[in-house]
Amino acid sequence: MLKRALAAILGTVGALNGVFMLIDGARWYDTVPGLAHTGPFNPHFVADIGAAYLVAGVALIARAWRSRYWPAAVAGAAFMAAHALIHVADLTLRRSGDPRVDVFLVIIPAALAVWAAFPGKGDV
Repeated sequence: MLKRALAAILGTVGALNGVFMLIDGARWYDTVPGLAHTGPFNPHFVADIGAAYLVAGVALIARAWRSRYWPAAVAGAAFMAAHALIHVADLTLRRSGDPRVDVFLVIIPAALAVWAAFPGKGDV
């Protein structure tokens, strides 16, 4: 039950983040601390990542709704994990603008999403 609840929370936050990126990417870009160090705002790139977050979030929500949809959540969490690994590389190579943003808004949620995506005992 905990995994499903966490999948619902992470999925909702991820999907809302994706919608924000798709609807008002410029405001999203200006709102995230430390993001400006990555270069100028690129609306197409932000929309691409927003679409990925929306799909990943919906996949986690599906897993929370019906535990048998856990394979979709694994796919969504895989995007989040790959994205987090890029942020780990940025931290390691000191390319990060704000390590707290990387750790708390990307890396930890991705790790939790991977854990929540897979079924627990009696979950399927």
